[in-house]
Amino acid sequence: MTNRRTRRFGVFPTANEDAQAAKRHVDTPQCQSESYRLAFQDQNFLLREELRPVRLQLELLKPELALQEQQIESTIVIYGSARIVDPETAATRLEKVLEGLKKNPDDYLLNQELSKARAAVASSRYYEEARKLGRIISENVEKYKHVVITGGGFGIMGAANQGAHDVGAKSIGMNIVLPFEQEPNPYITPELSFQFHYFAIRKMHLLMRAKALVAFPGGFGTMDELFEALTLIQTCKVKPIPVLLFGRRFWRKVVNFEALVEEGTISPEDLNIFQYVSTAEEAWEVIASFNGLTTAGKP
Repeated sequence: MTNRRTRRFGVFPTANEDAQAAKRHVDTPQCQSESYRLAFQDQNFLLREELRPVRLQLELLKPELALQEQQIESTIVIYGSARIVDPETAATRLEKVLEGLKKNPDDYLLNQELSKARAAVASSRYYEEARKLGRIISENVEKYKHVVITGGGFGIMGAANQGAHDVGAKSIGMNIVLPFEQEPNPYITPELSFQFHYFAIRKMHLLMRAKALVAFPGGFGTMDELFEALTLIQTCKVKPIPVLLFGRRFWRKVVNFEALVEEGTISPEDLNIFQYVSTAEEAWEVIASFNGLTTAGKP
């Protein structure tokens, strides 16, 4: 069977063949003019404001084709803060601050850092749980189904990708271009590592194949992604999937969902769209039960 990517249509040359031929033009002012470039080879043209609809379409299409080529059928989405670090890193930071305070106990900045360092140690358990969950999911599903997918960054996202990497499984990362330094974590399967310009298209890809969503503690980005998913389920724009809020204490502290019911801005039954979990094993039980999966070695 002819490969779809290399199939020729009738007598017409492929775009790649014409692109190569276009490089062989003569050196004249006409040929050197920007207007003479093939449209799809003209970066200045593609970056014009008027081409935004085309760029949106391309950003939707490119990852979709890659996921199809990699035969990815379904995913489990894991959201969470990029700022949560692993226990070893958190412990090292705390130790460094404590050593500094021994020499300068009245140092105002170090005393401020102490509370942050202690909080980082406490929250580092979420890193371990995310890594464990990524591992449990990956070792209990088929190769191309229920693949771990994250926003591609570090912290909780890196931990989930690392869990899949621990057992030699594929995982997906969907990074976003930001004004400050941003790079994908090293545990993502390279051919499943994507970069986006548009947050909206990235969020769409994160949910398109999702069979469950797990939101660990996080900031604005995590909230944005979580509430979009809750809204889509509430308004029946997507089919219901398990939405798991990892860490009841954190979520009940930062979001008063019950107050929304009391104020009449959501319905009481909207609280059933999500549920709280406290361990990777608990999260997996919910995911497995909803999707008809079993645990390795168990009936």
